[in-house]
Amino acid sequence: MSFQTVFKRYELKYLLTCEQKKKVLTAMKPYMKLDKYGRTTIRNLYYDTDTYLLIRRSIEKPIYKEKLRIRSYSKADADSTVFVELKKKYKHVVYKRRISLPETEAIKWLSGEKHTDSHSQISDEIDYFMELYGTLHPTVFLSYEREAYYSNDGTDFRVTFDDTILCRRDNLSLESEAYGTAILPEGKVLMEIKCSGGIPLWMTKVLSEEKIYKTSFSKYGTAYKTLIFPENHKINSYNMLEVNSDA
Repeated sequence: MSFQTVFKRYELKYLLTCEQKKKVLTAMKPYMKLDKYGRTTIRNLYYDTDTYLLIRRSIEKPIYKEKLRIRSYSKADADSTVFVELKKKYKHVVYKRRISLPETEAIKWLSGEKHTDSHSQISDEIDYFMELYGTLHPTVFLSYEREAYYSNDGTDFRVTFDDTILCRRDNLSLESEAYGTAILPEGKVLMEIKCSGGIPLWMTKVLSEEKIYKTSFSKYGTAYKTLIFPENHKINSYNMLEVNSDA
């Protein structure tokens, strides 16, 4: 099976109520279809430095930012196909490069244990990325339920709806069940519009009518703010108390 390996597009995000989602789906019906996978549970392992340099930079909203992750579209096993993805964003345009590999090979590659046998320009870019940032390791498991729709007219216009967004810092494995701390506001659905050009008029119309406005929502960034930073701050505060008590 062949998979798309290079993406260049805009990714626009919107937080919807369940009622707004229904209205958007109704407007989409003549123009878009649910993809063949239906509703899927996507699992991700995000890689970062010990100091969370990548996500801390990303949260600052620079002109250019980048991240590295491994993604699976179902509960993985050692031989499952997963995707090693290098995702960059420059001036609002998203560039994604990815390689499909067996899960075991992907994990060994990003851990530095063994280089991938699938040598390509993309693997060279990922190698350079890992060398640039030094020792990278999984920092968070992030999963969500997704419905993805594609355009009937053959263009690259796509719409996805994500809910049940969960994150955790333990059991960092794509072979595990999806569980963790919920990071999406209650009663909300994250819609993403993905396109290389303009938004169709019918979509613009429903967004306007339902007063649905573009927002900024990074899943990894929200996981960092919700889970990682508070836990690290708590640990650091405890260590400072220990040091002061021993002084």
